[in-house]
This record gives sequence, C-alpha cells and structure tokens, in this order.
Amino acid sequence: MVEADFERRLERMFAETPSYPDAESFTARVEGRLDRGWTARRWLIGAAGLVGGVIGASQLVMANVFDRVESAEEQARALTSSLGRMAPQGEWMSIVNTGGMGMWAATVMAVLTMGFVLTRVIEEI
Repeated sequence: MVEADFERRLERMFAETPSYPDAESFTARVEGRLDRGWTARRWLIGAAGLVGGVIGASQLVMANVFDRVESAEEQARALTSSLGRMAPQGEWMSIVNTGGMGMWAATVMAVLTMGFVLTRVIEEI
C-alpha cells in the first residue's frame, strides 16, 4: 500500500512542470538562436545562388551563347517571314515578330517561376 501511494505522488510530481523565474528569458534565448540559424541559412543559400549565377553567366559568355542566340534570332526572323507568306498572320506570330522579346520575356518568367518554386520547397523543408 505504501508503494502505491508513493507511485501516485511521484506521478503527480512529474506531471506538474515546475515554473522557474527565468522561464521567459530562457524561451526568448532559445527562440533567438533558432531565428539566427534561419537567418544564417538564408544568407548561405543566397550566397551560394550568387556564386552559382556568376559561374553560370561566365560559362554562357565563354561558350558564345549570346552569339548563337543572335544567329538563332536571325533564323527565326527568316522562318517567320516564310511562314507569313504561307499562312495568314495570326496572333501567335506577334511574339516572334517583336524581335524575340516575347520569347525572352517568357524565358525570364519561367526562370523566375522556377526560382519561386525552389524557394518554396526550401522553406517547406
């Protein structure tokens, strides 16, 4: 009988968490450390993205991609003019006739969308 009474008293003691006078400051310190970790992660991810962007841009420049895009634009203009003679001018052809700016805008929007999706996925992890 003594053991049952002791067990109940022990369970009650562990069920009630004691309150400490510095509980609020302890909570604030722990939350501050957690927030600081996220800030450091965001800076590291941003720095890695910047480094990757610089490396990617240098690779594009070294591979003469921009010269190739210009020649592709000239070929697209030639194709547009031949298609314009074969089919009536439609709304979809206006993208190509603007000098490829519509295509560039669509490409930039796709890259931005992928960046936002990647950011969202990283935040969820």
